[in-house]
Amino acid sequence: QVQLVESGGGLVQAGGSLRLSCAASGRAFSSSAMGWFRQAPGKDREFVASINWSGDSTFYADSVKDRFTISRDNAKNTAYLRLNSLKPEDTAVYYCAAALFSSGVFTTASRYNRWGQGTQVTVSS
Repeated sequence: QVQLVESGGGLVQAGGSLRLSCAASGRAFSSSAMGWFRQAPGKDREFVASINWSGDSTFYADSVKDRFTISRDNAKNTAYLRLNSLKPEDTAVYYCAAALFSSGVFTTASRYNRWGQGTQVTVSS
């Protein structure tokens, strides 16, 4: 089993940066693809970024490409999402997710079978 706990959200001005962390319990982390999704008020949850189990393959939504960076440290059982050049439209609850025992990168929420509780990111203009 894997349990996920996000941290690092907060209030930041437009143009600022944050680093989100997703700490995982359990032994399956290093064998799992990881993803970040976000959900803004009144909107559906949307894909942000994904990374494969080894960390050598990543994929991003067009809206965050070149601004956000996903990474992982399997020794620490932690995934990260670095958010740079933040915009007010990046305001959302950010969720990390794990696709247990899965290789590759995935953009659809249904491929992930463990989710964190979410962390709020608010970007002021």
